[in-house]
Amino acid sequence: MKKVLALILALTFCIACFAACTGNTTNETTTAAGEETTVADAVYGDTKFDTIKVGTGGTTGTYYAFATASLQAITTDAYGFEVVSTGGSQANIEGIEDGDYHFATVQNDVMNYAYKGVNGFTAPITSFSAVACIYPEVVQLVATASSGIKTVADLQGKMVGIGDTGSGTYYNAIQIIEAAGLDIENDLKTTAASFSDAAAGLKDGSLDAAFVTAGTPTTAITELATSTDVVIVDLGEDVINALVEEYPFYTLYEVTDADYTFVEETVKTVAIMATYVVTNEMSEDQVYEITKNLWENEDVKTCHAKGAQMDINTTLNGIGDVPLHPGAEKYYIEAGILEGDAAEETTAEDAAEETTAEEAAEETTVEEAAEETTAEETTAEEAAEETTAE
Repeated sequence: MKKVLALILALTFCIACFAACTGNTTNETTTAAGEETTVADAVYGDTKFDTIKVGTGGTTGTYYAFATASLQAITTDAYGFEVVSTGGSQANIEGIEDGDYHFATVQNDVMNYAYKGVNGFTAPITSFSAVACIYPEVVQLVATASSGIKTVADLQGKMVGIGDTGSGTYYNAIQIIEAAGLDIENDLKTTAASFSDAAAGLKDGSLDAAFVTAGTPTTAITELATSTDVVIVDLGEDVINALVEEYPFYTLYEVTDADYTFVEETVKTVAIMATYVVTNEMSEDQVYEITKNLWENEDVKTCHAKGAQMDINTTLNGIGDVPLHPGAEKYYIEAGILEGDAAEETTAEDAAEETTAEEAAEETTVEEAAEETTAEETTAEEAAEETTAE
């Protein structure tokens, strides 16, 4: 009984803590897959924007194309979106911090770097929250056929584009090169290059290879392949295994002719998740409406090839340590993707009901024991009387 009462008190305390932690302090929720997302000391505003400025990537990349199509599909009479071409993930997060953007597409690895203040971020940035992981971004090592590059090790001595400094592509390139056992400063020649600059460099011969992290098919690569003989380089099992072990946000991805018509054999590489993030200044109601429209507007699924890859059941699995905006969280609880207050209250009620049942069972057991004792005493008295009679 004492243990049961202690359980009830503990559950009551947890619910009280949960209620106290909503709003602008710490809040933990659990995905349907069992993953926890934590809102840690985030401060939220209540601003409703008429024009929502959106940071994306280069104009030939998937960020720009998908954001333009998907956000146009969910534009309302109350607000619209202004899609801006940028240097990529880090630039977008820093832009939200500086107030230049209100919404952005970023790689899930880079947004976690930002929240922790590592890998290019000198201090944690917590002025943004997650809305949804939207589609897989494929890390593509593109090389000219004439370069002879067939493995990551073949990059030694070559001129390689590694993405805009601070972009998601930039960090992917560094991590892959290091996983292959190469020294990025001494073993190859690198240059920061956007998708369009990399394509131009491969076309004119100033680059032998370039890293591009984007959803497939990537416009810059598709257009390049119409005029230049290029290949997608297989990273190899050793490099992939080393990456996944060191950086859990990577997953295996196989590039086939379904991605690009020039791919003749399956190419093994890795992918991370493209994610929509939002400024904490945006109101809960506006973020809720955007999130709801993002998942329930049928035009989003057909506006771009990446729309078909969106999956609400796994959309929170790659968020990591970055908190969900309360508006997005509210929608996912309603949609059954997150377990919220109601689920915890139900658990407490169930525990209380179980306790009541246990108490009733214990009381019944005591009564039965008392009845059995009385019966035993009666039997003893009868036996005594029989002995006397004898």
